[in-house]
Amino acid sequence: MASPFAASTSQLGSGTIALILLPPSTSTLSTLTYTYPLKLLPSSMHTLPHAPHLVYLIFLLTYGGGLVGGDAISVSITLAPSTRLALVTQGSTKLFKSSGPDVVSRQSLEVKVGKGAGLCYLPDPTQPFSESRYEQKQVFEVEEGGSVAVLDWVSEGRRARGEVWGLERWVGRNEVWSVSGEGGIKLMLRDNVVLDAQMSGGKEGLVGSMDGLGVFGTLILKGPLFEGLGKFFLDEFRLLTRIGARNWGDAANVPVLSKGEINRVARHKLEKVAGVLWTAASVRGLVLVKFGASQVEGARKWLGSVIKEERSIQTDFGEGALIALRD
Repeated sequence: MASPFAASTSQLGSGTIALILLPPSTSTLSTLTYTYPLKLLPSSMHTLPHAPHLVYLIFLLTYGGGLVGGDAISVSITLAPSTRLALVTQGSTKLFKSSGPDVVSRQSLEVKVGKGAGLCYLPDPTQPFSESRYEQKQVFEVEEGGSVAVLDWVSEGRRARGEVWGLERWVGRNEVWSVSGEGGIKLMLRDNVVLDAQMSGGKEGLVGSMDGLGVFGTLILKGPLFEGLGKFFLDEFRLLTRIGARNWGDAANVPVLSKGEINRVARHKLEKVAGVLWTAASVRGLVLVKFGASQVEGARKWLGSVIKEERSIQTDFGEGALIALRD
């Protein structure tokens, strides 16, 4: 017997989020859809003392906490002018073993950010299992005055099970486009990361290429909401201790330190203990931060210490936006 219901047009693994601004100035979730194996779950909202008053917090999840070989998820996000969204995950996205070279897990994210709107996307790292294959593409179209903060990081895998960069292939691409008021669009940044076991030279393969790093990541900051955080990263990078810059062995030469300097000294010690390496640069109006560490927890603590000290994300998006950087 034929079904009385219309055939579904939804694609597996697809999701849509849309925020609009209702009068007088309140953000409202106008669209939220998702299909298996993707889940998009709204959580508690952060209230601002000024327009747009509400910041939505949404969890991006998958059934089973990861992607089986061949799974594909695709998320489309539209933020109307002056709206704000914090997008987070509940834990690392596990990338399970692929059954063959043509069986690839994929994830795509397409985001349109209106004038004065803001997206804060700080997920947990992806965790590729041994022999996994994964490709990811994230595209952000940002109107003048719009803001985005995007964290994209990948770990070595299941260290406890002896999986150290045992993946077959991991590809990540991030694109940031600037949209003018006349509708023109201009590419501002295209950042590609390719980890491929077959392309890594030397006897140790990919493990040798990573040179002791257990996690590698990228942080992209654009727009007025993240201008202060971007400047903070650039200033901290300029103030990294250089060889011969100060004789720390002579107590008489150590000045009285401000609170910011005390935090910086503690962070430098953390960087040394956790094996953190990082750099920051201003690129066509964006700030691009690259970092690595010997283990995920070290990178999490370091990145969290910088962002939490500067405080603009907590103020403009709420503490929930930083769940991936929890201590």
